[in-house]
Amino acid sequence: MSVLAISFLTSLLITLWVIRNSHLHSKFSADSDISGIQKFHTHAVPRIGGLGILLGLCIALVVRYFENESVGQFGLILIASSLPAFLSGFLEDVTKKVGVKVRLIATFIAAAIAGHLLGGWLTSVQLLGIDNLMLAYPAIAIGITCFAVAGVANAFNIIDGYNGLSSMVAIIILGGLAYVAFQVGDTQIMIAGLAMIGALLGFLVWNYPRGLIFLGDGGAYLIGFWIAELSVLLTARHPEVSKWFPLLLCIYPIFETLFTIYRRVILKRVHPGMPDASHLHQLIYRRVVRWDDVNNDQRMLIYRNSMTSPYLWLICLLGVIPAVLFWRYHLALKGFVILFAISYAWIYWGIVRYRVPEYLINRR
Repeated sequence: MSVLAISFLTSLLITLWVIRNSHLHSKFSADSDISGIQKFHTHAVPRIGGLGILLGLCIALVVRYFENESVGQFGLILIASSLPAFLSGFLEDVTKKVGVKVRLIATFIAAAIAGHLLGGWLTSVQLLGIDNLMLAYPAIAIGITCFAVAGVANAFNIIDGYNGLSSMVAIIILGGLAYVAFQVGDTQIMIAGLAMIGALLGFLVWNYPRGLIFLGDGGAYLIGFWIAELSVLLTARHPEVSKWFPLLLCIYPIFETLFTIYRRVILKRVHPGMPDASHLHQLIYRRVVRWDDVNNDQRMLIYRNSMTSPYLWLICLLGVIPAVLFWRYHLALKGFVILFAISYAWIYWGIVRYRVPEYLINRR
């Protein structure tokens, strides 16, 4: 557990330094736009929380390298591979000029580097027809792997809308990954998962519930890449782990992304990258966490923001719990993926139509 403790303390202290010295870098790092359609904070906040997470990972895995060379080397290679994804997001955080296409391409490159250095390629998705193509044409397998990694990284950026939302969802998912890695005896993946959990907890101390710092695109892409790549490596190394295990494990951010594309392209007929205020977490903020007197009360606005996230943590658990219980059995996992999709749509349209049970509404 030393890797978890070291990454936690490093992330905690570096993030504290970023917050306390925000006057030195706020011109570049602060999220000063509080009027955007997806903005819910009330003052300029640093959005470079990913920096503390990355450095927490680096320090913890360097220390692990001197304790266990193979485990530490694996983690450091994974960090090096993640840099294109992290840096593209971090540059967006400080310049506000790096578009989503550039970030996706950078994450594709990161996935290709990790696949080459660590042998992390999907060779099957347990779907008839597609598996045959992946076996016959390795380029298709490489393309599907890079697409999956980039998609998951972008999905974590999409759900990063409220204090503690994306980071706690990542902690829950990483806990599931670390557990199954332990079950199959893969120490490298387990330690890498624990290192990220520790770094996220260090960040979360300052992010939740007060929102003193934000994850930023760099942090969101880093944790999404980390989870996706560990998932690919776990299923590639251990055939007994179903390829549908990581899909169900990450089903909340993945389905949120797919549903957003459907909602924008099919229902609204706009570009899928066009921002809106109709994500599930935004509907919960407006229609489930209800206050009538917070318009000019900064403290209560922050509290309302933070009270939104636990609803989404519970929705995330709807996928994580069955994934951890049935990680070997792809038919059961497929069934739970379908069940989650139905449940998500039912919850979403219920909130849209104001059909929310009274016991779920948080009022003041």
